[in-house]
Amino acid sequence: MSQVDYWLTSAEHDLDAAQGLWQIKKFDWCLFLGHLVLEKTFKAICAKKHDETPPRTHNLLLLAEKSGIVLDNNQKLFLEKVNDFNMESRYPDEKLSFYKLCTETFTREYFDKIKEFYSWLRQEMKL
Repeated sequence: MSQVDYWLTSAEHDLDAAQGLWQIKKFDWCLFLGHLVLEKTFKAICAKKHDETPPRTHNLLLLAEKSGIVLDNNQKLFLEKVNDFNMESRYPDEKLSFYKLCTETFTREYFDKIKEFYSWLRQEMKL
């Protein structure tokens, strides 16, 4: 399996898992996995473009830059926010506040945007 296939398969698996977490109302974990979906998709793009192991980072903006994907300001702001889903769900001192932030409405808004962004990235890979 190529690195590109590895990252894309893993992203698709995480997207399915995030959808399941959404359905059982585990909203904080749904958004955490949503971040991973975008991270792994960017890593697939990096692997495809550079034919090497992608950077070992969780920072979506850095991965976007390394992938060569051109983002507008709204997309950059969105990825900055999604970066928080990775950090805030990992560390105990921030975990409770993140859990409280992840209402159904908040999660629906961001999870829908994550899925749209994922679809857009997949289309960008085909260009």
